[in-house]
Amino acid sequence: MGVRPLRRKKKERKRHKRFIRFQSDRFMRVSESWRKPRGIDGRIRRKKRGQKRLVNIGYANDVKTRHILPNGFKKLLIRNVGDLELLLMNNRSFCGEIARTLSVRQKAAIAKRALELNVRLTNGKGRLQLAEKNAQEN
Repeated sequence: MGVRPLRRKKKERKRHKRFIRFQSDRFMRVSESWRKPRGIDGRIRRKKRGQKRLVNIGYANDVKTRHILPNGFKKLLIRNVGDLELLLMNNRSFCGEIARTLSVRQKAAIAKRALELNVRLTNGKGRLQLAEKNAQEN
């Protein structure tokens, strides 16, 4: 199984539903990605009753559980073997994610070193298994 995360608080979200842009349901040219309403007569900007909710800081999630993955760790991007040394003392609260732009050889070296340092990787077996399978076929 490998290293386990520290005991942590249960992650609670104040709002699950995404905020969508005003009038994005009426016009195809208006995308759903959130934009702050800025019109002088905007009902949502003026927070009229019965209108959509306006994004504000009160909807932010708990700082202690923010950015925590379902496996209980926070994520750090790994671009080389040296980046794993950063996780040596923090391997109970952070896990590594191998950058997608690396070669298979670099990914294999990082995965091997992570096993030695007892560091959890989110995508440690990603393309490595596929590369090994292709090598066996050839």
